[in-house]
Amino acid sequence: NMNFLPGIWWSLPLVLVWATPPVTSSWWYMGAVGSSRVMCDNVPGLVSRQRQLCRRHPEAMLSIGRGVAAWTAECQHQFRRHRWDCNALERGQRLLGRGVVLSSKGSRESAFVHAISSAGVVFAITRACSQGELKSCSCDPKKKGSAKDSKGHFDWGGCSDNIDYGIKFARAFVDAKERKGKDARALMNLHNNRAGRKAVKRFLKQECKCHGVSGSCTLRTCWLAMADFRKTGDYLWKKYNGAIQVVMNQDGTGFTVANKKFKKPTKNDLVYFESSPDYCIRDRDVGSLGTAGRVCNQTSRGMDSCEVMCCGRGYDTARVSRMTKCECKFHWCCAVRCQDCLEVVDIHTCKAPKSAAWISRT
Repeated sequence: NMNFLPGIWWSLPLVLVWATPPVTSSWWYMGAVGSSRVMCDNVPGLVSRQRQLCRRHPEAMLSIGRGVAAWTAECQHQFRRHRWDCNALERGQRLLGRGVVLSSKGSRESAFVHAISSAGVVFAITRACSQGELKSCSCDPKKKGSAKDSKGHFDWGGCSDNIDYGIKFARAFVDAKERKGKDARALMNLHNNRAGRKAVKRFLKQECKCHGVSGSCTLRTCWLAMADFRKTGDYLWKKYNGAIQVVMNQDGTGFTVANKKFKKPTKNDLVYFESSPDYCIRDRDVGSLGTAGRVCNQTSRGMDSCEVMCCGRGYDTARVSRMTKCECKFHWCCAVRCQDCLEVVDIHTCKAPKSAAWISRT
């Protein structure tokens, strides 16, 4: 059942299929299967609206696959020190079609996943537009002529990222699955999807190049560019930590804060309905691998500490040897030379519970 996931998981198998040929030959796959209709009709988990978009924009599917790779890596980075590490597949296995499995409940983690995944699609589609990889878009057509900022007049030039097209495409594609539902979870997912899209646009920045004698900047050419995706990830991570618990209102058209002491959520905030599980043990229903075997920090007092990460079960310690760079010296002009040193360190890993099997509730 994939109904509780963002509407882009299906693209992961396409990433694997398209990984071999170069980016410029994305139509290789299309030729292999015969037509975009054949390809889109054979992708599992799509709703009708998504299949329509797939047929209309088959070249965009490769970009969406890149977006999946970008946001899963960012999600794993943000949760690297937490019990739930944004990877509910067996460790060491490559992501296939199922992706990150989350509970059908509306937890904080689910809110973050919907936001970051929606942001990843915006980022990938917008980048593909600027690089001329999509037939349906290019650079931002509105950024033409002259304009003025705090430094004076400038001319729009270069290639401004077409963020509005990226947002429009992501809204149509990712939200399609949620729009089929009218329940609280669908409303929550739509809200968090939108917050993720807005987060990417928040970090759109103006870049300029000076023209004139000796770079005097008598003339400037400027364009708008997206910031590195890490900025979006860091921003949504803060929103995750400040996520607001909500409840459905009586007429079922929206939600209000669960605790009246907290502010009403804005369009930029993440919202959730239910408290998160502790993720201490393997539980398929909540998308938890548990923390058995996770590396913990014996000296930390944070979420990655052995006490917190191991949920009070204790930890094992293994002494290992590894090669590290040491005695690094700077050599004029521009080189840093290091020696290889053997380092002996203690690695601490969480003990497994008495029963390591998946819990599966009926």
